[in-house]
Amino acid sequence: MLSYLRKRWNYLLAKLNLRHEETADPKVQLEQAISEAKDQHRRLREQAANVVANQKQTEMRINDALEKLEKTNANARQAVLMAEDAAARGDAAKVDQYTSAAQQFADRLLVLEEEIESLKAMHFQATEAADQAKSAVKQNAQVLQKRLSEKSALLSKLDQAKMQETVNSAMSTLNESIGDDVPSFDEVRTKIEARYAKASAVAELNESAVESSMLEIEEAARSVEAAARLTQIKADLGINTAPAPEAITQGEIVDDPDTA
Repeated sequence: MLSYLRKRWNYLLAKLNLRHEETADPKVQLEQAISEAKDQHRRLREQAANVVANQKQTEMRINDALEKLEKTNANARQAVLMAEDAAARGDAAKVDQYTSAAQQFADRLLVLEEEIESLKAMHFQATEAADQAKSAVKQNAQVLQKRLSEKSALLSKLDQAKMQETVNSAMSTLNESIGDDVPSFDEVRTKIEARYAKASAVAELNESAVESSMLEIEEAARSVEAAARLTQIKADLGINTAPAPEAITQGEIVDDPDTA
C-alpha cells in the first residue's frame, strides 16, 4: 500500500510539473535560470574566497613563524656568546644561567622549525586548493557570461516565435470558419468571385445584343445607300429606270371607270 501511494504521489508530481512546463512563460523561466546561475556563481566566489583566505592566513603564519625562528636563533646565539664570555670571566653562576637560556632557545628553535614545516605542508595544500578555486571561479564566470550573451538571442527568438504563432493563428483564422455566423475568408472570396463572374456574363450578353442591333441597322443603311448609288450609276449611263410607284397617301381616291 505504501509503495502504491508513493508511486501515485510521484505520478501526480510529474503531471503537475508537465502542466507547469506547458503553461509557464519561457521568458520568466529564462530569468529564473539566469538568476539561479548568478546565485551559484556568487556562492562559488564566496567559497573560493574562503579557500584563498585560508592560503593567505597560512602564509601569514609561516612568515610569523619565520620571524620568531630568526629572533629565537639570534637569542640562542647571544646566549651562547654570553655564556662563553661569563666562562672567560670565571663567573660560574652566569655560565649556568646563560647556558640554560641558550638551551631553552634551542628547544624553542626545534618547535618553531617543526611548526614551519607543518605550515609549509599546509600552505602547499592551501595553494593548490586556492588555484583550483580561482580556476573554477574563472570557468564559471565564462559560462555565466556566455549564458548572459545567449539570453538576448533567446529572448529575440522567443519574440520571433510569438510573432510567428500570431501570424499562423491569423492565417488559420482566414482559412478556417470562425463560427456558424461568420464565414471564412475563402468562402467570402468564392462568393464575391461568383457574383462578379455572373455580373460580367450578363453584361457581356447585353453588350452582344446591342452590338447585334447596331449591326442590323448598319446593314440596312448600307443597303439603302448601295441602291441609291446603283441608281446614280444608271442615270450617269443614260439608262432610264422605271420610277418607283408612288405610295398612296391617305385621302386619295382612285376613280372607278364603272362608277364614272
